[in-house]
Amino acid sequence: MIVLGIDPGTRHTGYGVVEIVGRKETALDYGAVEMSSRMDHTLRLERIYATILDVIDQYHPDVCAVEMPVYGKNAQSMLKLGRAQAAVMLAATHRQVPVTEYTPKEVKKSVVGNGNAAKEQVWFMLKTILAITDERGLDASDALGVALCHAHRLKQVGSGSHKNWKSFVEANPERIK
Repeated sequence: MIVLGIDPGTRHTGYGVVEIVGRKETALDYGAVEMSSRMDHTLRLERIYATILDVIDQYHPDVCAVEMPVYGKNAQSMLKLGRAQAAVMLAATHRQVPVTEYTPKEVKKSVVGNGNAAKEQVWFMLKTILAITDERGLDASDALGVALCHAHRLKQVGSGSHKNWKSFVEANPERIK
C-alpha cells in the first residue's frame, strides 16, 4: 500500500509518500511546495493542486491522508488554509484517490506517542522509523507524519476488524459454508 500524506499550507504545503509492505514502512519521497508570500493566493492554490496531481501521477497512492487545520491566527488565515486543504482534496479526488483527515494531535500521538509533541520530536521519530538521513524541512516531515499516522491506523483496523462483509468474506473464505 502507498499512502500520500499532506500537510497543507498557503506558503508551504508538505507532501510525503510512504510505502507499506507487511510491517515495513519506507519513505518513497517527500518535500514541500514552496510559494512566495507575494504570490497571488489563487495561483498558490493552482500550484498546490498541480503539484499534488504530479505526485499522485508519479506514485499512484492508494489513499491520501491530509492534516486538518484546527486553529489559526485569525479567521482569514483559517479560510486560506481551508482552501489549500481543498486544493489537495480536489487533486486526490480527481485521481480517484480516497482522502482521510487527521488532526495534528492524532498525527503526533501516532508517530511519537504524545499528542503535544514538538515538530522536532516528530521529525526525530520519523528519521528513526523510516531510516531517513536527509532533511527537507518540517513541512515535508509533517506530511510524512500524516502518511505514517494513516499507515498505523490501517494496521489497527487490519488487526481483526473489517470495513464490511465483503472484506471479511474475502479475508476468511474458509469460514463461509
